[in-house]
Amino acid sequence: MAAVEKLHYAPNFGARAIAANRTGTFGAIIPTMENAIFARGIEAFQQELVKNNATMLVASSAYNPDQETRLIRTMVARGADGMLLIGTDRDPEIYEFLKARNIPFVIAWAISNDPTHSYVGFDNRAASRKLVSSAIALGHQKIAYIAAKTAMNDRARERVAGAIEAIEAAGFDRTVMPIIETDYSIDNGMKAFDTLMQASDRPSLIVCGNDVLAVGAIQAAQARGLSIPSDISIIGFDDIELSRVINPVLTTMHVPHKDMGTNAAKTLLKLVEDPTIPMRISLDTRIVERDSLASPKQ
Repeated sequence: MAAVEKLHYAPNFGARAIAANRTGTFGAIIPTMENAIFARGIEAFQQELVKNNATMLVASSAYNPDQETRLIRTMVARGADGMLLIGTDRDPEIYEFLKARNIPFVIAWAISNDPTHSYVGFDNRAASRKLVSSAIALGHQKIAYIAAKTAMNDRARERVAGAIEAIEAAGFDRTVMPIIETDYSIDNGMKAFDTLMQASDRPSLIVCGNDVLAVGAIQAAQARGLSIPSDISIIGFDDIELSRVINPVLTTMHVPHKDMGTNAAKTLLKLVEDPTIPMRISLDTRIVERDSLASPKQ
């Protein structure tokens, strides 16, 4: 060890990888690095890998399927032992590519009964349906939705679908709920809110597909002099830190991001040892009741 210290020796990664036929490196491709919902989960994913002497490579696809495909192929070429993928929207050929090279992968932030893939996630549709149903139970009938872009984003699409199911279950016409799709940012949440307020029949409740859009909606409402939730209720989804510091604090759906990241890493490590048995871990979500939701004015 004295010689190691003196000579600044480090093992040769390439030689070690050839000898073991593994690199101890795992790839994680997230849709964007701007979205805070992925930060906590990816951090937990990395920490679990570190505990097992493994390393993470992370990249962003920018919601571009071609870019995601290129990144997956690049990480496999660099010797990734396994891959963490977000959601289900991608060309099926990429799954065949990974399976042909015996590269295990886990799909997170979504869940499916598909027996051919491994999942660590939650039911976005059911969670959204539960959240909107709880708001309808307070008496809300005029509801609008601010969604993240649903193209190549199954999570956003399923959340919208869950809201529609809640409205239909309450006996309302789904076509009366205006839906605005926009990119992920506080500014875009503000702009979407302002657009909704231009309608002659204004909603009493605005459902947002994530907390960042909801914070933007709250700020736009306050800029108009509206009181939340007295004049209008706003709810989000994800329960990121921002939801607890905005005033009023945001009613939202808690997503177990940390547990998702930890379990995704554990699942990948197991699949490296035995890739023949797909695994499915379904995590629970829960409504976090705070101050941005109340019964509408009569």
